[in-house]
Amino acid sequence: MKKQSLILISFIFLLNTFSHSTEINAAIGKAKVIDGDTIVINGEKIRFGGIDTPERNKIGHNFSKIKLKKKLGNNIITCLREPQLDPWGRTVAECFLDDESISSYMVKNGYACDYKKYSKKKYAKQQEYAKSRKLGIWALNFENSWEKKCG
Repeated sequence: MKKQSLILISFIFLLNTFSHSTEINAAIGKAKVIDGDTIVINGEKIRFGGIDTPERNKIGHNFSKIKLKKKLGNNIITCLREPQLDPWGRTVAECFLDDESISSYMVKNGYACDYKKYSKKKYAKQQEYAKSRKLGIWALNFENSWEKKCG
């Protein structure tokens, strides 16, 4: 409970800080799910930073996408943008449903992996939890090339 309170306080601080800057660094709105690690809010394509899900036509792709759609529902999502776009021109962000990190949720439940190349192992504990319990994708027979990203 203390961790959630700390996250919420940090989140409010960040929103307050960004709201007083000349450039808005948050995207807020209802999300359209593209796949398990990409959404669109108000026409802006947003890639969740530090996580990865299987690509289209790969085992686990639809599974992750469906789980994200179910989690987000018709709720308002808040995404804190990173300063740089990804190589494909998408906004990279940490997104939240209320005070819960969507990326953390996806990894902990086995719907995504900790993309260590970009996350610096931010979600390593959540991934170990899911992997050791064979949750979500970890129970599927997915391609090893995807798992290599996840380490």
